[in-house]
Amino acid sequence: MPTDAISYQKSGYFSPLMNDYLDQKSNTKSLYNRFPILENFEAQVQEKKANYTHENRAILVSVIESQYAKINPSTATLNNIKLLNNSNTFTVTTGHQLNLFTGPLYFLYKIISTINLTKELKSKYPSFNFVPIYWMATEDHDFEEINYFNLKGRKFRWNTNSSGAVGRLSTNGLDAFFEVYSKEIGSGKNAETIKTLFKESYLKHSNLADATRFLANALFGEYGLVILDADNADLKRTFIPYIKEELLQQTAYKKVIETTRKLSNYNIQVNPREINLFYLENNLRERILFDPYSNRDGKYKVNNTTIEFSESEILSVLENHPEKFSPNVIMRSLYQEVILPNLCYIGGGGEIGYWLELKSFFDAVKVSFPILLVRNSALLVTEKQTKKADKLELTWKDLFSKQKDLVNTKTEQLSEFPIDFTSQKELLQKQFERLHEIANQTDKSFIGAVEAQEAKQIKGLVNLEKRLLKAQKRKHSEELERITDLQNELFPNQSLQERQANFSEFYRENGEKLITTLIDQLKPLGNNFNIITLS
Repeated sequence: MPTDAISYQKSGYFSPLMNDYLDQKSNTKSLYNRFPILENFEAQVQEKKANYTHENRAILVSVIESQYAKINPSTATLNNIKLLNNSNTFTVTTGHQLNLFTGPLYFLYKIISTINLTKELKSKYPSFNFVPIYWMATEDHDFEEINYFNLKGRKFRWNTNSSGAVGRLSTNGLDAFFEVYSKEIGSGKNAETIKTLFKESYLKHSNLADATRFLANALFGEYGLVILDADNADLKRTFIPYIKEELLQQTAYKKVIETTRKLSNYNIQVNPREINLFYLENNLRERILFDPYSNRDGKYKVNNTTIEFSESEILSVLENHPEKFSPNVIMRSLYQEVILPNLCYIGGGGEIGYWLELKSFFDAVKVSFPILLVRNSALLVTEKQTKKADKLELTWKDLFSKQKDLVNTKTEQLSEFPIDFTSQKELLQKQFERLHEIANQTDKSFIGAVEAQEAKQIKGLVNLEKRLLKAQKRKHSEELERITDLQNELFPNQSLQERQANFSEFYRENGEKLITTLIDQLKPLGNNFNIITLS
């Protein structure tokens, strides 16, 4: 069977908006700057170069160097950090939540897409430098989304109290979690490597941001990955003008809502708030609300608290403590593009979906809009699973289909005779055509009788077709069970493997070869689901 790839559009797992974007449909053209092909990056470089200042570079490098003082970066990462001082150096960025032990498998695919694109760009444009950035979502506060991962169908959840930005969350209590997880991961060289990696990441670092930085560096440092925590006063100081405009003008709301109205035929990924900022302190991250009817010079309130400010007061806080202002998903995208010399953002279909709502906002505040690239996706299979699929005469298209459709299709293929009664229905309809001709020449009541009889007999054939399908499913139940068992192995909970499994499940069997195989086989600009056989 073919073992290379299936296009995103044909996989059945991408939204209509993503399919239209990937097909470059005309109705999506206004939603992005340049489509992600290598040839479009030259113009993106020139645009970003004209809009990114040396002062911002210096601040960025200083912050990154101070953050890396906590770990031992690779030579490749150190070189990339130094290169960021150079006006000919640009970044490719992906972002991700601080999921426990990386969370779902696609975390790896995001990082690897970013690393591999910088390699391709350097080959195409050797006079420029390209640095892969992992933007840690340290300011998110949705702890329930990140406090677990799955291993072989079992959910491992870290139960602790959390409020405020998750990057500041203490790792206390993860030693007990580790004891449970280490028993499940078992023994052996690769298992011991995984255990050591977890202990050094989470049991030797006091907060989730430092733990995640150590982990990502351990996995990808040798490839020059640079990891950034933007929960930082110096970085936010460069963002003050945009925060001020958001507080006073609400430009994001006005522009994004215009775009979402144009996308009425699609599912909207993100709806803007009137103010797309949170107020941030230790153990607190709550929305900033504006009450235009207040008699106190325009009152700003912090949701679910008694904290409130006049306009002059909140602007004073902004000038003196910009770190207290935390962007939501819309403003965070702008924040990223302001502080980084970034050319391209790499994300999943849902992420690219909300980025496509933002271009008019970026245009309004005069910030270069990045190229948007859908991250790599992959299905990891063993040689044994590939042989099973061959024996069952399954294609990858079959296995990507919904299980009900797969079972019906294979039942029809296994059946010794046709299950589809389409020809019988057509024959019946032709017979009734003559009866309709007769009915039109006689009493109108006879027309109704003919129509009722036709509907009854067509319905009878449909029911017979369904009963025959059920009967053939019973007859071929053993082979159909082998088919669904294989699909369930590859698509846990009838969902994408990359959204269900944790990397440690595959690292235990493949060790370091897992990362190198993915680096070698994932092509960032391919727009395909890669089928990767792990030996």
